[in-house]
Amino acid sequence: MGADLFSSAKKYVDGFTLALLFTVVLALFLPAKGAVYKVLDLSSSLVVASLFFFHGLKLSPDNLWRGLSDLRLHLAVIAVTFILFPLYGLALGPLFKYLTNGTLFEGMMFICVLPSTVQSSIAFTSMAKGDVAAAVCSASFSSLLGVLVTPALVSLIMRAQIGQSLGGAVFDLFIQLILPFALGQALRPWLKNWMERRKKILGVTDRLSILFIVYVSFSHGTNVGVWDLISAPLLLAVLLCCAVLLSLALLTTFLIGRLFGFERARRVVLIFCGSKKSLVTGAPMANVIFTPSMASVIILPLMIFHQLQLVVCSFLARAMSVSPKALEQTD
Repeated sequence: MGADLFSSAKKYVDGFTLALLFTVVLALFLPAKGAVYKVLDLSSSLVVASLFFFHGLKLSPDNLWRGLSDLRLHLAVIAVTFILFPLYGLALGPLFKYLTNGTLFEGMMFICVLPSTVQSSIAFTSMAKGDVAAAVCSASFSSLLGVLVTPALVSLIMRAQIGQSLGGAVFDLFIQLILPFALGQALRPWLKNWMERRKKILGVTDRLSILFIVYVSFSHGTNVGVWDLISAPLLLAVLLCCAVLLSLALLTTFLIGRLFGFERARRVVLIFCGSKKSLVTGAPMANVIFTPSMASVIILPLMIFHQLQLVVCSFLARAMSVSPKALEQTD
C-alpha cells in the first residue's frame, strides 16, 4: 500500500513539475500584458484566497491530534522547520548574498521560513517504511502553523524587503490567507462529505491555482525586464545554495533523530517532514507579502528547492525502503 501511495504521488508530482516548467517558459515568451495582465493580477488575490480556503477545508483537525502521544517528535519537526531553518539561513546569509543578487538572496531566506509540505512528506515517509500516522500529524501541524508563523518570521527576518508598510502586509495576509483558511476550517463539518467526493478535482484545482500565480508573477517579471538580470551562472548559484541548505537540513534531522533516540519509523518522519518546504504554501504567500517585482523573483529559488528536494528525497526514500535497517540506532 505504501509503495502504491508513493508511486501515485510521485507520478502526480512529476506531472506538476513539468507543468510548472512549461508555465515559466510560457510567461517568459508569452507574458500577460496590458489589460489582460491587470485582470489576471486582480484575479490572483481571489485565487490565493480560494486556495487557502480549500487548505482549511481539507485539513482535518483529527490529523493534528493523531500521533500526538509522541510530542517530542512533532516538536522536533516544528523546531527544525521554524527555528533551525531560519537560523541556517541567517548563518549562510553571507554565502547566499555572495553567490546571488539581492532579491534571489531574499528568495533563499524566504525558503527558510516556510512550513513543510504535506502530500509528498507523507508519501516519502510511506515509501521509506516510516510512521505514516505521525507524518500526517507533523506535516499537517506544520502547514497549519505556517499560516501564522511564516508571515511573522518574514516580518522579523526580512522586514525591510516586504515592500509595503507592516500594517498593510498584515491586513492583506489576514484577508487573503488567515480569514479564508479559518473559514474553510469552520465550514469543514458541513462541507467535508462534499469535499471527499471531489478530492481529485480539488487536487487538480490546487495545482492549477499555483500555476496561475506563477504565470502572473513571472509575466510581471518579464514585462519589467527582471529576467534580463538573471543569468545562467546565477541560476546555478541558486541551485548550489539550495543544495547546501537541503543537505544541512537532512544532516540535522538525521543527527537529531539519533540524539533523541527516536526509533527508526519516527526518524524517517523527522527526516522527510523536517527537511522539506512547501511550494503550494510559499508561492501564494509570496504573492501577498511582497511587491509583484519581488515576488516574481523570490519564488524562483523556492521552485528550484522544490524540485531538488523531490529528487533527493525520492532517492533517500527508495534507499531506505530497500535497506530498512539503515537508520537503526547503533550504540
